[in-house]
Amino acid sequence: MVMAGDFRNGVTFEMDGQVLQVIEFQHVKPGKGAAFVRTKIKNVISGSVVERTFNPTDKFPTAYIERKDMQYLYNDGDLYYFMDLESFEQMPISSDVLPDGFKFVKEEMTVKILSYKGNVFGIEPPNFVDLAVSATDPGFKGDTATNATKPATLETGAEIKVPLFIDIGDMITIDTRTGEYLGRAK
Repeated sequence: MVMAGDFRNGVTFEMDGQVLQVIEFQHVKPGKGAAFVRTKIKNVISGSVVERTFNPTDKFPTAYIERKDMQYLYNDGDLYYFMDLESFEQMPISSDVLPDGFKFVKEEMTVKILSYKGNVFGIEPPNFVDLAVSATDPGFKGDTATNATKPATLETGAEIKVPLFIDIGDMITIDTRTGEYLGRAK
């Protein structure tokens, strides 16, 4: 059990049959009246975020989210297959669970599978990935305007904006959380 007075960023708990995670919290002790905890909480299954106040003595059962490393194998229509790195079992996961950042994941990459009581609700791709540029317009000599970008297609099929000097075949580093170009891969 976790008390609302013990809330910290990242704490997960169950309330009204939903699994919630504290994003922000603030303990408020007004001059008059009782203290309370103002929070911003996220439903980890649906992703919705709400603001709510709690009495510091409110108690909730702790929710334990399992994060397991699995290797992405392939996709077959709407199902994406992952392999457990310990037992080598394959697990199909529906495409509606995949986050936007999954478009930067290529086969054989390791990702974190998030589950609660055996139900998979999310996937965390690596924060940074190195991918090859498969298609882009050629850069021209003299294209040196600051912060000028052009569209590029990566080996996974994702499209991002890259600087003008990037050519087909270049390996680049991408931040999967924002989808931004970070630099050439080392």
